[in-house]
Amino acid sequence: MITDAKPALVGIVVADMERTLAFYRLLGLDIPAEADTEPHVDVALSSGMRLAFDTEATIASFHPSWKPTPGAGRVGLAFALPDPAAVDDAYAQLTEAGHRSELEPFDAFWGMRYATVLDPDGTGVDLFALLPGGEAAAG
Repeated sequence: MITDAKPALVGIVVADMERTLAFYRLLGLDIPAEADTEPHVDVALSSGMRLAFDTEATIASFHPSWKPTPGAGRVGLAFALPDPAAVDDAYAQLTEAGHRSELEPFDAFWGMRYATVLDPDGTGVDLFALLPGGEAAAG
């Protein structure tokens, strides 16, 4: 077992950087507008983790045999929200902006309000918040 490895970065391969970054800005990430034309974008998250976006061309530049997986997301992400109403609000904002719903908001048996929206490349982005009394069920 490798004991000194620490999670540091989640990477997403994107087809359209500008469209993808617009999606993640709706979720509150502070990404400068000039990043829209970059082949690689790296964003610091409040948790200390980093979220990186690379265009398909960037990946192909160092991994020539790489091909996007058709019809499938490339990674899954989850965003915690402060309360169940915020899940509904975030879901509404994202779907009203034209992003595809995977799962409409619902009260999950594990004690969370939960929804999934797909980013422009089909990556599942979960939105969740504890339900009242859900801490024990989620813990």
